[in-house]
Amino acid sequence: MELRHIRYFLAVAEERNFTRAAARLGIGQPPLSSQIRDLEAEIGVQLFHRVAHGAELTEAGQGFRDAVAPLPGQFAAAIRVAQRAGRGETGQLGIGLTGTAALNPIVPDAIRSFGRAYPDVELRVEEASSLTLLNNIVEGRLDVAILRPAESDPVELREESLAEEPLVVVLPAAHPAAQDRRPLDLPLLRDDALILTPRSVGTSLHDAALAACRAAGFEPRLGQPAPQIASILSLVAAELGVSLVPASMRQLNVHGVVFRSIRAPTPRIGLAVVYRKTLPPPLATNFARIARNVARDRR
Repeated sequence: MELRHIRYFLAVAEERNFTRAAARLGIGQPPLSSQIRDLEAEIGVQLFHRVAHGAELTEAGQGFRDAVAPLPGQFAAAIRVAQRAGRGETGQLGIGLTGTAALNPIVPDAIRSFGRAYPDVELRVEEASSLTLLNNIVEGRLDVAILRPAESDPVELREESLAEEPLVVVLPAAHPAAQDRRPLDLPLLRDDALILTPRSVGTSLHDAALAACRAAGFEPRLGQPAPQIASILSLVAAELGVSLVPASMRQLNVHGVVFRSIRAPTPRIGLAVVYRKTLPPPLATNFARIARNVARDRR
């Protein structure tokens, strides 16, 4: 028994006439009659009384009609559900963020825009280090992430650039250079301990900070490592050293620290949306598209 048999049966039951039902279905009357006979043979009961003016349901036919009447609508609804899921319009989307990426204005704008465009999608947001997020995407525990990309990131992931953000210096409020409003020359910090996230936790920011110092002509003296942006700022406020962070971290109101721009050429760090190259979930590609659009509009 196929769905078309149900559709044919219901058309005859509603029209009470094979000729009118055939015209409604867009098929010939003989093929329709043949399909109904096949259905009756498969079920093992007669569904219609063939009468002079058309067809009347038997008691078995009435019971069958009551049971199968919802099926075409249910099947159509199931198709629509599958189509929407295939287009990435329903389901659950797992979004990963790093601590520094989460504070870039592109991130809340992208999440808000996606939520408005796809209100039936449930969002699950988690914050972790770049390496953890990348591994979770590779292993299928996460759909998409916005993070700071690095050359060592897994090749099986697609990384689409959203922005290049300048780095700024974070100084203790009592630092001699803290009160100067002009962009700072990085070599002035050659004797300060540089507080960074461990490379095993945040590869891109760690490497970008070291590269900026080396491009300025000195090898930085590494200080106490800090696993999160909040702990970096806390250690700087405690006068244990200085740090280099993305400019969007300026919005963090931490007592005891001062943010300073860096004299040109200003070092920069990327921001990217990341998802699987092979068979990415439609929800992930939809989110990536919206994130790209948001980043483009902000530019």
